[in-house]
Amino acid sequence: MSKVNNLISLLVAILIVFSLSGCGEEQKIAHKPPLVKTMVVNHSDSVNKNVYAGVVRGRYESNLSFQVGGRILSRNVQAGSFVRAGDALITLDQRDVIQQATQGDAQMASRAAELELAKSNLSRYQELYDADAVSASTLEQYQTNYNVALAAYENAKAQAAQSHNALDYAYLTANADGVVSDVFVEVGQVVAAGQTALSLVQAKELEVEIYVPENYIQDAIIGNNAQINFWAIPGENITGVIREVSPTADAASRTYAVRLSLPNPPQNLKLGMTASVSLLSSDYASSDLCTLPLSAVYQSNNQTQVWTVNEDNKLELKNISVEEFGDNEVRVKGLSNGERVVTAGVHNLRVGEEVRFKGEDL
Repeated sequence: MSKVNNLISLLVAILIVFSLSGCGEEQKIAHKPPLVKTMVVNHSDSVNKNVYAGVVRGRYESNLSFQVGGRILSRNVQAGSFVRAGDALITLDQRDVIQQATQGDAQMASRAAELELAKSNLSRYQELYDADAVSASTLEQYQTNYNVALAAYENAKAQAAQSHNALDYAYLTANADGVVSDVFVEVGQVVAAGQTALSLVQAKELEVEIYVPENYIQDAIIGNNAQINFWAIPGENITGVIREVSPTADAASRTYAVRLSLPNPPQNLKLGMTASVSLLSSDYASSDLCTLPLSAVYQSNNQTQVWTVNEDNKLELKNISVEEFGDNEVRVKGLSNGERVVTAGVHNLRVGEEVRFKGEDL
């Protein structure tokens, strides 16, 4: 019996020792500083950017038209066709133009004959006048007839030349190497002189066009850089330069056309591709603005604050001013680059409390 009692006493003693040991460990754990979630302030990552959809266009675009009217006989291109300078794109029916040229030649020949007759008469009457056979007034009449015939001939000659030029005008040719972006006429259609037949984009220099709302147009500053990526070329991010800002807004959309040049465009970039353009917002270019999670903000006595961790890993409260609320985030002033801010559990902390953190630079 005594052996049983001794065994029970030994087991109880062992349990007491383990219990005391466990309490000691709990006390040690309890004395460890609490673990908090933090981030390091980085102003450069907090600058706001507005993103706009854009389209790749040619810097130089020409609307081509005929210098004479007529019926379209043939069309050799369509939208997307690549052409070389001097290529014939569209041809007019030349029958009417040829007829006009023939009539012009006949008219010029008739006026030439009249001029020759007037010249001959003037020469004969000049001789008679020199011989005192006719009066000066008679000579003046034949001189006038010659002048009229000469003017009529010059006019007919100019009209004939214009008719022959019209033969060349029946061909609409490319003024430069490029791509046909749009065609506005069809075979058989009658067009007037000056009516746009097609648009040609010169392929030697491409750029991106975006439309910026009037309340953000102050962000579009000529000469500023912008980040551009193309949906058809994943992973290809390039820098564009704002080249041109329209001085007036579109009457319907109230947006301004902005064009960006591409100093180093991708080799496989094509006209009409869709681009995404990020413009730096002038509202947030200030160096003392940063973005924090909404959970980092601590409100005390009508003062907005955040918890910061100093070099001794102790907590301090710092006053800030909120400039803008976003989706689960705020833009604030009052923090410096490199400061570590507590981003969660801010209502359970005390000034001067030592903490541990698993930092995350955002």
